[in-house]
This record gives sequence, C-alpha cells and structure tokens, in this order.
Amino acid sequence: MKLHTLKPASGSTHREGKRVGRGEGSGKGGTAARGHKGAGSRSGTSTKRGFEGGQMPLYRRIPKFGFKNLNRVEYAPINLDKLQELADAGITKVNAEVLRANGLIGKKDLVKILGRGELKAAMEVQADKYSAAAQKAIEAVGGSIVNN
Repeated sequence: MKLHTLKPASGSTHREGKRVGRGEGSGKGGTAARGHKGAGSRSGTSTKRGFEGGQMPLYRRIPKFGFKNLNRVEYAPINLDKLQELADAGITKVNAEVLRANGLIGKKDLVKILGRGELKAAMEVQADKYSAAAQKAIEAVGGSIVNN
C-alpha cells in the first residue's frame, strides 16, 4: 500500500452533482445557481413547509369540516359470521391471540364483536367490546362472554 494508491472504500462517498459557488471555472460560480436577487438568492433563506410561491397553499384551499377526536379509540370489527367460520374450524374459545393467529386483527388491535351473520355453535368469546345484538346472539346459542 502506498499513499498515492489510497482511495475511499467504494460506496462510502456520496458526492452528487457539481459543487456550486466555487469560482467561474467550475461552471457554477457567480450566482451559484441561485438566480439574481430575490429571497431565494440570499444566504440563510428557507421556506416554510407547504409554501407555494405566494399562491394560496393547498392546506388552506381545501375546506375543513367536523371534529377529529385525538383520544378516539379504534376497534377492529369482528362479525358473528367470522366467529362461525372459526367454530367450523373447530375453535371453541376465541380471544385476541386466536384472532391474530388467523389474520383477522393486527398486533395491537382492540376487538369489538358485531352482530352481522349468524352464530350456530356455542363458544367462549373474549373481546374488548360487544354490540348488543352480538351479545344476545352469542348467549342465545349457549355461548359465554368474557370482557378484557
């Protein structure tokens, strides 16, 4: 190894394009590709997010209605017909782990059982919430409900 053969490891340098403001000979001297005068040509310039050159920005053009509750709790809906499919597969005890294993809910989802469909098999259902119709249908076939 000699000093004149040293070079950076491949992929370790990322210089892209031509360096600006380094003299006329570089082809990017003078105004350094900033144009003439105006706010963008001065040092220390920055524009705020969403700035569209003075045009009314998109976030102000779009109408806004209603109220978004930041503390809203989202539940993953599971209907009785899905529970019946699990019962047909031989599952009698349903909880979040079973639903997650069958790909019906995500990793951190809360579960609400809803009343669409029909349940024919008695099963023990453990969830975070139930609709009144779902609760009635589960108990009507001899099933039980366990709250988380």
